[in-house]
Amino acid sequence: MSARKKAQATWGGRFSAGPAELMLRFGESVSFDHRLWAQDIRGSKAHATMLAQAGILTKRERDAILRGLDAIAKEIAAGKFKWSRELEDVHMNIESALTKRVPAAAKLHTARSRNDQVATDVRLWIKDQCAAADAALVSLIKTLVKLAEANADVILPGYTHLQRAQPVSVAHHLLAYAEMFGRDRARLAAAKASANWCPLGSGAIAGTTLPIRREVTAKLLGFVDAKGRPQVTRNSMDAVADRDPATEFCFAAALCGVHLSRLAEDMVLWSSAEFGFARMPDEFSTGSSLMPQKRNPDSMELLRGKAARFQASLTHLLSLTKGLPLTYNRDLQDDKPPLFDAADQLILSVAVADATLAGTKFHKARCLAAASDPALLATDLADWLVRKGMPFRHAHHAVGRLVALAEKSGVPLDKVSDDAALTADKAFTKGWREVFSLKRGFAARENTGMPGPKAVAREIARWKQSLR
Repeated sequence: MSARKKAQATWGGRFSAGPAELMLRFGESVSFDHRLWAQDIRGSKAHATMLAQAGILTKRERDAILRGLDAIAKEIAAGKFKWSRELEDVHMNIESALTKRVPAAAKLHTARSRNDQVATDVRLWIKDQCAAADAALVSLIKTLVKLAEANADVILPGYTHLQRAQPVSVAHHLLAYAEMFGRDRARLAAAKASANWCPLGSGAIAGTTLPIRREVTAKLLGFVDAKGRPQVTRNSMDAVADRDPATEFCFAAALCGVHLSRLAEDMVLWSSAEFGFARMPDEFSTGSSLMPQKRNPDSMELLRGKAARFQASLTHLLSLTKGLPLTYNRDLQDDKPPLFDAADQLILSVAVADATLAGTKFHKARCLAAASDPALLATDLADWLVRKGMPFRHAHHAVGRLVALAEKSGVPLDKVSDDAALTADKAFTKGWREVFSLKRGFAARENTGMPGPKAVAREIARWKQSLR
């Protein structure tokens, strides 16, 4: 009797003894998958409704199950539900509690397995997280656009190889990140679409012989296309083994993390004494325990660090699934910690970037002083020669010789004497110095995608319209 009782886990009918305490600690997942409780209850309510429509549950049984699930949801939300490690996971904890209250709940697991149940829960959770992350990104992009608009007249050097290259506006630079985060939104939308197929009804591997109605369940759970038509997975084996939506979400998070890290690196550089272009808000900076003068850009440095964490989550899922045969394997239980962490950290990181940028101020004079180096307009001088009919490669070399003369003479590029300029190339006749005007340079860059004031204003207007 005691041995039989010990074996009586939800799956224990054919076992004469229960799992060892060590195995319970090793194999349980409720310590982390309890986070799926809301999705699990949604799935069970939809499943019960479908079973009633299929004639497997009576209306009274269905209603009792739905009331019981609602009561459990309230307890969990209030922190009053007791999770049991012995019941292994979120599914069995909820089902066990429900069966104790509603005898008819013993029928609830009809025509489903934990395999398709967890796949459904995770897809519902991913859809919710995609929506939350997208909302956070919309707020961040709005902040970038607002900051760009407020600093549209601030000019600073653009860099390649971390060397001064050509002058750009702060607005143009910030809008580059708006483009990146806009693409991140598209990737999250793709992950959400990938998750938007209902696996419930696939069973453990091969579906069921019972007359279930998968499309009913899918519609109840919101697995529908743009026209409201239900979307159900097309192959029961793939449905229970597939972890693509989780991996795709982690990829979207990892790439967004890279974009956040690049933004953070710019902010770290700009806020340093060597650059002095920007000042982050006190609320997102820290000091030193030893050096009283220090003002550290910790929020941005932490964002750089989070990028590695996102990539680890993605690598975890890719490595987890790379060698698994079809269909479900217990390895897949370990998909949730990296997925949960990626979602949590992504939403938090985007919020931190948003709040930090919202309080950031730019030092206009310091930016302009750096951008006023005439060498940044060397390419404009080559273009001036091209307009006179010189092939660009020849113009590039001619300006290069002029730059070398300026460096040798120890004078700015626009201060090389006319006689010396003619030794670099006879094309440097009257008028070549007119190129060294930031106003002229920006006015000549009004084509789509360029940093001219009108082009940037158009982009700001476009972003504001698209984010309404």
